[in-house]
Amino acid sequence: MKARVLGVVAAVVVLVAAAVGYGIFSRDRGSDVNSVAVVSGQPVSVQEKGQLLFRNTAEGPDFGRLATVPVASPGEPRKVSGLSCDRFAASAGTALCLAAQPGVLPPMTDVIVLDKDLNEIRRVELPGTPSRGRVSPDGELVYWTLFVSGDSYAATGFSTRAGILDLASGQLLKSIEEMTVTLDGKRYYSSDVNFWGITFAPDGKRFYATMGTKGKTYLVEADYEKYSATAIRENVECPSLSPDGKRVAFKKRVSADLAAPWRLAVLDLASGKETLLAETRSVDDQAAWLDDSTVAYGLESGIWAVPADGSGAARELVRGGSSPSAAPPRDR
Repeated sequence: MKARVLGVVAAVVVLVAAAVGYGIFSRDRGSDVNSVAVVSGQPVSVQEKGQLLFRNTAEGPDFGRLATVPVASPGEPRKVSGLSCDRFAASAGTALCLAAQPGVLPPMTDVIVLDKDLNEIRRVELPGTPSRGRVSPDGELVYWTLFVSGDSYAATGFSTRAGILDLASGQLLKSIEEMTVTLDGKRYYSSDVNFWGITFAPDGKRFYATMGTKGKTYLVEADYEKYSATAIRENVECPSLSPDGKRVAFKKRVSADLAAPWRLAVLDLASGKETLLAETRSVDDQAAWLDDSTVAYGLESGIWAVPADGSGAARELVRGGSSPSAAPPRDR
C-alpha cells in the first residue's frame, strides 16, 4: 500500500508541476505565422450546429485562443476567435473559459462564464491553476477543477479544488469538499479527500466526480440539491457522462509507470460493464463525447477520437488542439 500511495503522489507531483508551468508556457508560443491554416478574428457562436470547439495549440500568434472547425470536416481551416483560455467547455448556449492569470504568484485563475456569442456573463477570481472544466447539459451550471498549493492537509503541499457556479441562483460553491460522502455503505470522513472531474447528468441535479483519498480514486454519484454523494466504483478518474446519461468515459489507472499510467475506458452505469477503448496511449484528459458513440480527448499532438464501444481505432481530428467540446451536443 505504501508503494501505491507514493506512486499516486509522484504522479500528481508531475501533473501539478506541468499545470503550474502551463499558463506561463501557453502565453509565449510560436512565431508571427500560424503553423496551420487559420481564419483569425471571426465571430464564434457556441450554439452553431455541427462544429467542434477547442483551444488552439498550434504554433503561432493564435496559440491559446478558442477555435472551431466542422465536426464532419475537421481538416478545414480553423476559425479562431479573440478569446484566450487555458481550458474551455460549452453546452446549451453557455461557455466556460478558465484562464490562468499570467505572472501571478501564488497562481490565480479567472473563471469566466460567457453566453452563446462569447459575451462575458460573470467572472470569478480563484486561487489555483486550471485543470478541468465543464458546463451542465442544460447550461445552468458550470464546474471547474483547479490545482491549489498550500492546503495544510495535503502531504505534498497541494491539492485539487473543484467548484460549481449555479447561474440561475448565483450560488457559488468554491469547493465541494464539505459534501457528505458514503463509502462502502458508511459515512466517510477523511482530511485528505479531494474531488475533481465533475460531469453533470441531463437533469442538472445529479453529477459524477472523482474522489481521491488514501491513495485510491473512486467514482462518486452525487445529488447537487442534497449536496451528498455515494462512491460507486474504484479506480475511476476524470469521468465524462454520455449524452444519453447511461455511460461514463474515464481514465483508468492500469500501470505504475508514471510515463503511461492510464487507459481510456467506458463504464455502463446500469450493468457495471467496463470497456477499454481502442486508444492504447496514456490519456491524461477529461474526455468529451462528440455523440453517443464517439469519445474525443486531447493528447500532446492534438485532439483525437475513438469509438465508445471498444471497437475500431483512434483517429486524429485536429492537430494542435485541446479542450474539445461539441456544440450543441444534441437538440433540445
